Amino acid sequence: MNSRHGHEMRFGVLGPVEVLRDNVALELGPRQRRLLLVRLLIEDGRPVSQDTLLNDLWPTDRPTGAASSVRAHVSRLRAALDPVWHGLLVSGPSGYALKVPREARDTTLFEEAVGRARDALRGRQLPTARQEIDAALALWRGEALAEAGEHAFAIRERARLDAALDDAKELRATILVQQGETELAIDVAEGLVLKAPLRETSWALLMRALYAAGRPVEALKQYERFRDMLATELGLDPSPQLRDLHTAVLRHDVAVLGTAVTGASLPPAPAVTARRPRPAPFVGRTAETARLDVLLAAGAAGRPQWAVIDGEQGAGKTRLLDEVAARAAAAGFTVARTRAGQALSGNRGISQTCPTVQLLDALRQDGKDSAEDEVAQKDPLATVVDELTQGPTLVVVDDLDRAPQGFHRLLRRLSQVLREAPVVFVCTLRNPDAPVSSVLLADLALLGATWLTLEPLTLDDVAELLAAQGEFASPAEVAALHRRSEGHPFTLVDLLALPPGRRTGPDAQIPAAVRNILHARLLELPDTARTMLAFAAADGEWLDVGLLADAQGLAPDELLPLIDAAVTARVLEWDAEPGTADTTGTGRYRLPELPRDVVLSTQTASARQLRHAALARELARRAGDEAVVERLARHLRAAGPMAPDMSPDVTPPGVTPHSPHPRSPR
Repeated sequence: MNSRHGHEMRFGVLGPVEVLRDNVALELGPRQRRLLLVRLLIEDGRPVSQDTLLNDLWPTDRPTGAASSVRAHVSRLRAALDPVWHGLLVSGPSGYALKVPREARDTTLFEEAVGRARDALRGRQLPTARQEIDAALALWRGEALAEAGEHAFAIRERARLDAALDDAKELRATILVQQGETELAIDVAEGLVLKAPLRETSWALLMRALYAAGRPVEALKQYERFRDMLATELGLDPSPQLRDLHTAVLRHDVAVLGTAVTGASLPPAPAVTARRPRPAPFVGRTAETARLDVLLAAGAAGRPQWAVIDGEQGAGKTRLLDEVAARAAAAGFTVARTRAGQALSGNRGISQTCPTVQLLDALRQDGKDSAEDEVAQKDPLATVVDELTQGPTLVVVDDLDRAPQGFHRLLRRLSQVLREAPVVFVCTLRNPDAPVSSVLLADLALLGATWLTLEPLTLDDVAELLAAQGEFASPAEVAALHRRSEGHPFTLVDLLALPPGRRTGPDAQIPAAVRNILHARLLELPDTARTMLAFAAADGEWLDVGLLADAQGLAPDELLPLIDAAVTARVLEWDAEPGTADTTGTGRYRLPELPRDVVLSTQTASARQLRHAALARELARRAGDEAVVERLARHLRAAGPMAPDMSPDVTPPGVTPHSPHPRSPR
């Protein structure tokens, strides 16, 4: 803004308050006078009464001459401003007002520059967007309204400006990602999540930046970190949008992520939302589907039914829920869906509303906010019961063991009051032993709830899935796919997305999503457990505990805690002997094919050779039956130039002592 004498003025609150005349700061006087200026600037030209000024400037211990002091400070400020900008600070019956034009405020300059940066980003004008956002952020000289500190009159405006600053930093990080400066974008995003740990958009940005930097495993770990923090502090789950981003990282879905790996220039963002891939054909759950059909029929007849489905992540629980929901909808049921106690239909993201309101949102599906329903507020349980009994209703509760305690209590009360109603509840669990679910599950057991445990798919299921996709496979190919996937539906679907020649055999690939999941599990293990797995992967599928201990210079009982940790992380499996119960302890530990391939892929060639050499040295000390000789020969070949020298009496047939050994495929 220019005065009548052509002087430019600027008022700044993005830091300590300042007034500039032709870029030269005016002397504003002592702290109380500066506080008065901040108070008037916040009102944006509206008058402030003297009583309000007295209360705001001296909230406690007001001096005797406070009113005179206000008048004196107003006079001094007017004297400083009026020689250049006459009539700026005015007084009247309603109080004092500071008539500063919007264009003379640094907050306006900041907001306008951020707006131009957003427009440029939408137009894919990245250099312009970067220039504008950098200019906007350069206007900040410290904390907004710094003089006001924690004065009550400034709290709301400071919060607004701080949120605008965070928005601007997120915008800058987004621009940096799209310009390929991913490491700088990560630094910005990490600073944002440290400042506001519950701000979900900053966590989403951090995940995108890490993925764009070629660090998808770290992006997944940040998601888990945020999810655990939400569950611990608020008993909530990430919003559907963030869960979709998590899935996109797992699947390397760049259409959802809106970026490409490691920093090259990015393609324009799609104009429309990319279509999700069609779900895989539904196979292998005939018995479970039939039992759920029986429950739907009983529920439609007015007899409330409860079912609990358990299975590890990726076992097909959600796919089964999709199927039963479709069947219920076709039969005239209203279908309400929640995940971890959060309504999915309302799409309200992270919400702190009570469990009853969440369930009402899922039941109503009309977009109305049940938190504003006066009837529901007066008697929430009765309102839920009324909604449930309007007609046949299926309530799907996914990830029950991750829902807050309040949601469990709500379901327990409903199980007690719903005695004659056309209602079916179907709940899924990842961990049936989670303490959070134990009381509810005990109540449901007394009601005769149906319990379904999702087992791995069978060989016939794999063959059916291939046939449903129009592929013919020999029994040997089906068996190889089943062995590599362990019958795990998520893994199997990702394997089938690969070209046929890259699913199994010597040219097999590891699907990206599966690799990321397994990498994340490995990173949770201590270094000693990962070392143990590296030796185990070199040796083969079945763990030889004594050999692994000897090769690492450990006693077997020192190795067992590491094995237990790997089993808990779902990297190793315990296979009981056929016909025996797991509790007998009869069986063997096994490193499945895909985890073994991932472990091997994390090692350099020389590290693998050293481990093969260590295993060969220990095997050479064992009695030379045919099986041991064959294993020793394999390890000597795989050790290559690292193979230990063997005397002729322990050198396996076909291996020449004291000579380089051909390297194995692994």
